[in-house]
Amino acid sequence: MPSVIGLLEQHELVARRRVDGLREEADRIQAELAAAEQEWQEWAIARRRVDTVLAPDGGSTADTGVTPGLRDAKVRSAPGDAAKAKSQVPVWREGLTWSVLSVDYQRILKALADRSRLGRGPLTCQEMAALFGMDVVPARVEALRSKAKRLVARGWLAEQQPGRFTLAEGVAGPGGGS
Repeated sequence: MPSVIGLLEQHELVARRRVDGLREEADRIQAELAAAEQEWQEWAIARRRVDTVLAPDGGSTADTGVTPGLRDAKVRSAPGDAAKAKSQVPVWREGLTWSVLSVDYQRILKALADRSRLGRGPLTCQEMAALFGMDVVPARVEALRSKAKRLVARGWLAEQQPGRFTLAEGVAGPGGGS
């Protein structure tokens, strides 16, 4: 007859493997989404450029920077847009400031910058949730993990140990990106 502890360990192992598999799938989907968003933006830019060239005024660009055309306004405010401009996370590069990120992402970076400044180690998503005054429940923790993983994928954060996040090398405080 198997022991109760042994049975519990088996169930825990199965559940952990399922969680790991779902995390991997979520990461894959996030990467695929980022690529699709990038392609979508490139096509939207291409269409706007063609619209400008084919405009009745002959494609004059003298006043297009001052007053956006009606077609551009429709593109920017279309209700079916998949993502808002501020919810996207650009790839970090030298000189890029935190202001390009939404408030949620800035809050994560600030927490990790404060932690680094105080000489403390990395933060887990559970610790971040508690630090932000959130209920430390799976839904909140996983939402933070998704954001943190996105920041890692874009070069803003580093994850040298699974689930433990720090600022990436070169990413500075809120005022600067170097």
